[in-house]
Amino acid sequence: MKEKALQKGSTVFLRAAVLAIGGIVLALCVFALPALWTSVDGDKEYGDIAYAFYWIVGLLYAGAIPFFYALYQSLKLIGYIDTNKAFSKASVRALKRIAWCGVVIAVLFAAMEPWLYVWAEHDDAPGVILFGMIIAGASLTISVFAAVLQRLLSQAIDIKKENDLTV
Repeated sequence: MKEKALQKGSTVFLRAAVLAIGGIVLALCVFALPALWTSVDGDKEYGDIAYAFYWIVGLLYAGAIPFFYALYQSLKLIGYIDTNKAFSKASVRALKRIAWCGVVIAVLFAAMEPWLYVWAEHDDAPGVILFGMIIAGASLTISVFAAVLQRLLSQAIDIKKENDLTV
């Protein structure tokens, strides 16, 4: 009984963390990115490189789509854990989708690097380039981790199925 409550508490914490991260990214998409777009639109300082900002904002919005889909898959995975269906094909599919979302986000941020370079050259701020590299690297790391978990979970399901057949 106590173990069940502990498991439920940890999944509630995970669910809250996923929702908090989603809320932060949603706030950035709703408030920060439009503010960046409009600040560059009429600014004379960035007029010659405004096209780079438009590409950056567009790619950030494009990256938000797989990000929120991965968060949705994470919430589904936590739901499977809550209902004792962690060792199921549905969990394997959720992990596979999370891994692919990580790859897509990494590719989008890697594609953003030339535009970040234009911005960094104009503002003499090389740290901007690191921003894209860090996000791409973190997404790729999460993708590899999810793929490894997917493979391990798939093998565990196969072993469980073999054991169920032998009994």
